[in-house]
Amino acid sequence: MQPDFSTLATTDYGNVLGREQFIDFSIGPLYQNMKPISGPAYTVQLASGDHLMLHCAIYEAPKGSIIVVDGVDNKNAVAGGNVCAIAKQRGIKGFVINGVIRDLAEITAMSFPVYARGVFPVPGRKLQYFELGKPITCGGVKVCTGDMIVADIEGIVVIPKSKAQDTYLAAKAKAEFESTMTLSDWEAQHRLKVQQAVEAAKKP
Repeated sequence: MQPDFSTLATTDYGNVLGREQFIDFSIGPLYQNMKPISGPAYTVQLASGDHLMLHCAIYEAPKGSIIVVDGVDNKNAVAGGNVCAIAKQRGIKGFVINGVIRDLAEITAMSFPVYARGVFPVPGRKLQYFELGKPITCGGVKVCTGDMIVADIEGIVVIPKSKAQDTYLAAKAKAEFESTMTLSDWEAQHRLKVQQAVEAAKKP
């Protein structure tokens, strides 16, 4: 049985994974109080100025998935209110987009989670075909369909499918251990680590 990755924050995964598994911080939640999301990635490649395949993906992505999009240097909106409404209606948990969207007021009102670079009012075109579900790079991270995505106000982590369960268990164990520590315990351990690091840094 697959663990519930949503029970841990991205900071918990940050304690056991390197930054190479975290999407660039320029991609983030587009409105306040956006709920965290977690689920398997469904990947979409776009061409510059084009959004055809994202508009296809909302009908192809399995229920419970998170659509992850590489919009390249796309400066036009790749999705808007209606696209998000259909995605939500079909059970898609949210979007993670290397690119921009529009109709933010509508998307905020429907509480559909979109993590992206920003907003822009002019849409792209629908001309360029790519096969859906192929590996992409989003925000500097390789993402494959089926990789686990966890996104919250702290960031977005991509956990490779082959390492997902082990990563979850390691992050959970560390989080549970830290939850048993008082602030005084943490301070004592932290002070010792800092002192050791300073001594090591002083050595020629």
